[in-house]
Amino acid sequence: MNQSLISGWLIATCFTFQLSHAQSLRPDRIVMNVTADPSHSTAITWRTEKTVTVSYAELMPASADPRTTVKATRFTAATTEPFADSLPIRYHSYIFKDLQPNTLYAYRVGQDNQWSEWFQFRTAAATNDPFSFIYLGDAQANILSSWSQTIRKAYTMAPDARLIIHAGDLVNRGNNNNEWQQWFEAGGFIHSVIPGLMTTGNHEFYENAQGVDVVSAFWRPQFTLPENGPEGLEETCYYSDVQGMRFISLNSNEIEISDAAFASQKAWLENVLKHNPNKWTCITFHHPVLSTKKTRDNQRLREDFKPLFEKYKVDLILQGHDHTYARGRDGNKGPVYVVSVSGPKMSDIDPQPWMVKTGSYNQLFQIITVHPQKIAYRSYTATGELFDAFDLEKKAGGENLLKSKM
Repeated sequence: MNQSLISGWLIATCFTFQLSHAQSLRPDRIVMNVTADPSHSTAITWRTEKTVTVSYAELMPASADPRTTVKATRFTAATTEPFADSLPIRYHSYIFKDLQPNTLYAYRVGQDNQWSEWFQFRTAAATNDPFSFIYLGDAQANILSSWSQTIRKAYTMAPDARLIIHAGDLVNRGNNNNEWQQWFEAGGFIHSVIPGLMTTGNHEFYENAQGVDVVSAFWRPQFTLPENGPEGLEETCYYSDVQGMRFISLNSNEIEISDAAFASQKAWLENVLKHNPNKWTCITFHHPVLSTKKTRDNQRLREDFKPLFEKYKVDLILQGHDHTYARGRDGNKGPVYVVSVSGPKMSDIDPQPWMVKTGSYNQLFQIITVHPQKIAYRSYTATGELFDAFDLEKKAGGENLLKSKM
């Protein structure tokens, strides 16, 4: 989260604000995010009324003994200026550092006598132990009423997931406070206990007074994401290493509309892939390399980024945007490409040669389990039925072996 983004130009921006001001002095919209190294750190962000100028995060090893809470260590959060006259709140954030790997911790946030509940989380292991993560395509529409069932069912089936990928279009209108309120309510405490790896979609962007597409004014204040990406794309393009897998989030909206962002991300990505010490690589971004719609063609991604994915043997490409489901490889080699959707906004699909499994009009979530030599991918409907399944086995020096399980 960048404090300097809040004052000045944010106040002058025309927002759509509806309802859902911070409920009180007590923190709300508490969200945990990945860091570059989740085995030793985690990031927390929350908000309060603007009268709260100092807020804190407290941390301790998790314990069943309630007396141990008095031993928690207190840290002073970074606090923004008031967000805007029409939304008189402040955001607060803290990055817990120097944590022990594979350790259960408890934290809370607040100040004075206004505190959140205690949340438990486990840091990633420092070794390549098996782990699972959740992947969600577009939430976007009817978020509280319909998307809630998807993320909650995903949590019940993978409560120990190390992270959740949100592959863009978390909301429909990036500057609409009511839609963000729905997103936070739909996920509830899940946002506070499983680190989120958020990637921007086109609906997280808006056209400013100068006619330039820029990321939602809410994005950086309310999420605290790694700042290890290209200059100017902080917290929208980054990577995180988890137990033998490098997760990379690209800002595909900027790739498609900005020559400078295209060039900087391409150079940065090649360097991050070239110097990747992990066995597995997963890349997420919003606009598909291989679209499920004949009317859509993300040319820069396909022509300039796809060769890098193949050169450096990327394993998984997880995307959104098309509001359908498709899974496959290009020519039965290279990365496995997936397009998925978790919210209720749906489209018809245009079957194409690269697709092995397709689907429309199903809200879906994916639970992906990473082993040292195998990835087990399972896609489920919001009601819990298995929809797609495959295993991807690592073959040294050659193409991964894909085995369908349905």
